Amino acid sequence: MSPSARSFWEPLWADGHRYRGLDDDESALLAEHLGPGRGCPALDIGCGDGTLTRHLHHRLGYRATGVDCSPSAVALATAKQPGPDPQPSWLCADITADDLSALPDPSYAAVTCRLVYRWLDDKPAFLDRVRRLLAPGGCFWVVTEIAGRREATDPRAHLGITPAEAETLTAGWSVVRTADLDVLRCYALHP
Repeated sequence: MSPSARSFWEPLWADGHRYRGLDDDESALLAEHLGPGRGCPALDIGCGDGTLTRHLHHRLGYRATGVDCSPSAVALATAKQPGPDPQPSWLCADITADDLSALPDPSYAAVTCRLVYRWLDDKPAFLDRVRRLLAPGGCFWVVTEIAGRREATDPRAHLGITPAEAETLTAGWSVVRTADLDVLRCYALHP
């Protein structure tokens, strides 16, 4: 994110803008590539309203933390807590710039980044931070649009990452698995 990430995203979340939900196909891919959490820590970067964080926590069994730079997004995620069971943790922070010691765990079995990677200004620096957070044997799950998958007249045609950005994302991982869902590509990256 840029230094102005909070100033960009905060008004969108505060004004009620919402983003693509987690569907059954994506949920199945997530379960296939991340597997059962068994109480291991997971970090959801750019958690927004917390949908993926809660899925990791309640459906896959991770001890999940959602982090977002927008206070309104974190407030929305926190407000959607279902019942008295143990809940995910929430943190308002810019993962690209803030001190990582504020996170509840020093490393994570799963790190997710859904519909966020495209917006990061310094992708190599972000990936270095993720590698430091990922536990040995962990999985970095990225979901992003791919350039050229929308009609040129679609106002969202610019949202996809370029082949060069995809190459930056996948470089340096020992295992790279991908799966496509319409305009999205899902990446399961392992150190």
